[in-house]
Amino acid sequence: MRSIPNSIGEGSRKRALFLCGMPLLVRFELFALRIPLKAPFITSLGALHEVESVILRATAEDGSVGWGECNPFWPINGETQETGLAVGKHLANALIGLEAGAIEDAHAVMDRLIFGNSSIKSAFDIALHDIAAQQAGLPLYRFLGGSANRALITDYTVSLGTPDKMAADALSIIRNGYQVVKVKLGGAPEEDIRRVSAIREAIGESVPLSIDANQGWTPQQAIVVLNALGESNIQHCEEPIPRWQFMELRKVREASPIPIMADESCCDHRDAERLIALGACQRFNIKLGKSGGLHKARKIIALAEQAGLEVQIGGFLESRLAWTAAAHLALTSDAVRYCDMDTPLMFASDPVQAGVAYREGGIITVPESIGLGARMDTKGLVPVAEVG
Repeated sequence: MRSIPNSIGEGSRKRALFLCGMPLLVRFELFALRIPLKAPFITSLGALHEVESVILRATAEDGSVGWGECNPFWPINGETQETGLAVGKHLANALIGLEAGAIEDAHAVMDRLIFGNSSIKSAFDIALHDIAAQQAGLPLYRFLGGSANRALITDYTVSLGTPDKMAADALSIIRNGYQVVKVKLGGAPEEDIRRVSAIREAIGESVPLSIDANQGWTPQQAIVVLNALGESNIQHCEEPIPRWQFMELRKVREASPIPIMADESCCDHRDAERLIALGACQRFNIKLGKSGGLHKARKIIALAEQAGLEVQIGGFLESRLAWTAAAHLALTSDAVRYCDMDTPLMFASDPVQAGVAYREGGIITVPESIGLGARMDTKGLVPVAEVG
């Protein structure tokens, strides 16, 4: 084992431990999690009525346990719960015997084994980070070099619907104390404009909105809608056009009075490099299930910092387990200016122990316990796959 100089700071010393040899990974367990939603979650990509996630429990030879989770989202990452469980078994077999802190090596192994499948890879990435941070004796955000120097405040999302229904939902969100409302759009342009107008009539002009078209408009439609909404106090618009039309995104950005945030077109750091080179957007929406986990998400953040772009930390329909990892990530850079972390509040039940807590006003508190600081109550959950 390599020695660590006594002259370095205690935090850096602890973070360096993972470079000096760690326990080997000896066991993986994969669970299928299903939880109904309180109400359908509706976007331009379709309606969801329940959560279908994959939970991962990784065990190292010294008994350390790391937890991970992913929520495969079919239309975006092309994965399902079934594929996640199947591919996860292969990934587990490939990672048995690897040092728990060798996260870059783990990604190399996973990427060499199978292309894509970023969602299930993110569950392994989170679990390995959990163990590595525990070994270093640090909360995950500090292990990643972050600090609790600001409050994290999530928006709350209005699902796609009729203008009247969306206005009523937005008013309810404001009355519940949330400071930012996210609005799902991506339908017919004239109807989307009416939706935002109805929301503004219901809640007034002071509360900021963010809008998300989920690729629902053509470039010309996007330009029309965004200019019509230019005076509506909108923070940004996520992915206005189809992801495969990313070459057209700069044209939309240049014609829009509202900042453009790349989401589906920005999965990993290679996508981020391309979008920066194109001048396609002002902001990135980072999701662990798109990037493959914290390791590659941090590479996107580093690129955003260099380019002067702002970042939002978002996600899919993960439980508080994966959202705890996302919140730790949000504390690693001042480039992270926005949080879209509301989906656990939509669950009919919550099986997560400890982890992030949601406070009044959408404020999120991040655990100070070592590691991830969240674990799954597996009562009633039977491992679908066990390796090791």
